[in-house]
Amino acid sequence: MTDRTVLALTGADRVDFLQGLVTNDVTRAANGIIYAALLTPQGKYIADFFVIGEDERLLIDVASDIAPALFQRLNMYKLRADVQIAETGLIVSRGTGAPPDGALADPRHPQMGWRAYGDTDQSDGTDWDALRVAHLVPQAGNELSADSYILEAGFERLNGVDFRKGCYVGQEIVARMKHKTELRKGLAKVVIEGAAEAGTEITAHGKPVGVLHTVSGNQGIAYLRFDRADGEMSAGAARLRRTE
Repeated sequence: MTDRTVLALTGADRVDFLQGLVTNDVTRAANGIIYAALLTPQGKYIADFFVIGEDERLLIDVASDIAPALFQRLNMYKLRADVQIAETGLIVSRGTGAPPDGALADPRHPQMGWRAYGDTDQSDGTDWDALRVAHLVPQAGNELSADSYILEAGFERLNGVDFRKGCYVGQEIVARMKHKTELRKGLAKVVIEGAAEAGTEITAHGKPVGVLHTVSGNQGIAYLRFDRADGEMSAGAARLRRTE
């Protein structure tokens, strides 16, 4: 997929270095794949990505739009660690049909198919927006932004955060949201009656409820204030109802 960039981390400290920064347990990526995020010290989203563990390097599969910011932030944290970070030129393939040799199952959800890394694109014609909406999977630039908190975006459900791994950047905020508060806002799936566009404000009884993000057919992903999201809502001329 041309909208993905693959970075490689090499050097003796690569695992410990990344382990101290990201939301998931990097050791579980050995000969496999995990989903994770890098956060600000205030616990807000910078980037989400996949980490693939190989014998001599870690690969990071990230959206190309946010790859430069991730590259810059990782280099900022590198300091004296024995870590080298470089872009690989590997092509990311994705699909939901028969996987090619060496493909890895997407760790976010069993229905999100496979990912493969190589010199050619072996992707199939999967409608990824439809699949993301069906399984409430956020995407950078749509549901995920610099204002996002990962628990509101469903990262626990998507296997993107480990609460037992120890410290990482933003960990205190994530832990506090997990253990000391009940989420009052977050992503939810909605059914849409009528035409509605991504970015439209959602209201109920004249009060703002949230924002509609990805739309696929008569369903969409919305960011909602849960205490106002019961019953019928509006997005422009369209009517919405929360389903999960």
